[in-house]
Amino acid sequence: MIKKILIAVFLLFSFVTIAQQATSSPYSFYGIGEVRFKGTVENRLMGSMAVIPDSIHVNLQNPASYSSLKLATFTVGGSFNSSRFNSSQGNDKAQRTTVDYLAVGLPIGKSSGVTFGLLPYSSVGYRVSNESFDVNNTNQTIKILKKYEGKGGLNKVFAGYGYQINKNFRIGADLSYNFGTIETTSIGYQSDVDYGSQEKNTSELSGVGFNIGAMYERKIKKYDFYGSIAFAPQTNLKSNNERVLSSILYSEDYSPGVISQIKDSVPDTTLRIPGQLSIGAGFGKSKKWIVGTEVTFKQSSDMTNRFSDITGASFENGIQYSLGGYFVPNYNAFSNYFKKITYRAGFRYEKTGLVIRNESIMDYSFTGGFGLPLGGAFSNLNIGLEYGKKGTAKANLVEENYMNVIMSISLNDKWFVKRRYE
Repeated sequence: MIKKILIAVFLLFSFVTIAQQATSSPYSFYGIGEVRFKGTVENRLMGSMAVIPDSIHVNLQNPASYSSLKLATFTVGGSFNSSRFNSSQGNDKAQRTTVDYLAVGLPIGKSSGVTFGLLPYSSVGYRVSNESFDVNNTNQTIKILKKYEGKGGLNKVFAGYGYQINKNFRIGADLSYNFGTIETTSIGYQSDVDYGSQEKNTSELSGVGFNIGAMYERKIKKYDFYGSIAFAPQTNLKSNNERVLSSILYSEDYSPGVISQIKDSVPDTTLRIPGQLSIGAGFGKSKKWIVGTEVTFKQSSDMTNRFSDITGASFENGIQYSLGGYFVPNYNAFSNYFKKITYRAGFRYEKTGLVIRNESIMDYSFTGGFGLPLGGAFSNLNIGLEYGKKGTAKANLVEENYMNVIMSISLNDKWFVKRRYE
């Protein structure tokens, strides 16, 4: 038992060193980047709907669900992303493979449970270049190159506790420490000038946040009804900022060589992860099928950028709608494997809260996939597809069409079983 716990803890915290914040979206330039975490794979396949307590899967969106765990659970999720970007300037493609979360859930007695883990919450990751040509006063054609790159993001280490008050009500809370580094670089070069310019901005982020939740469930004749509410207040992040200005010599392959550099004085800032409130409900038969919906209100109008001189964008309150469910033909089928598979599907529509050139950035996706039982009685592999669109090509912006292959593995076992014989 102790050995298993130590292995899980080691994997969890060694994950800090290998977690890669990966996105290719130009919209990740703003705020704290693109919010990557949309729920565990099981919930994400149902449109990010997370109103159902689960005895063998960790629900990281509502900590009240931790008390429903019946087995020790270790889960890790990841995704492969393929995106196509359309704009008035042309089209481009990008691909990313990422680890999305890692968590351990432990039941404590019959009425409570704890969960701890790590997830890359948001990502900055873009590379945009623009070449143009002009004619100077001597009728010489000059080439103008501008490049913009960004990387990094925000991670969350968290721990939470859930408690079942009675057969109908559950409550829970999470505490998280947020940390990360965001680095953005802009380069300007003109062929008739000996040197170009480079500006590199670095922000070190840190802060503490928490999340509370409650769940309600009851029988209505032969059906099960579920209610869910989760609230995360606004989180303030301290941003220690640094700006380095450089003169660069550019080669033909556009690899900059720094000639000289100075540090520009820029103030530290306070960034905000917006507060949000999620309310949802589900209905069905728990071991057969469930359909649910959830709405999340986000106070994203309070968000700010890392540097005060970032212009052209603002923030408004966001909202997300989720609809989804699952179906299991016969979870007790011993001779027919396909009848034990869990089939999931969903839809998510989100007003992100980011506004650029008076255009609200929207994001919506369709999802579907399977929960495949593994060798043990309760461990499983969850896999599926998410297809969606973000942004718009209007106002010289970018429309992203993306497809994600998402996958998780959930390993379950009894860790706290007293031996009868030594």
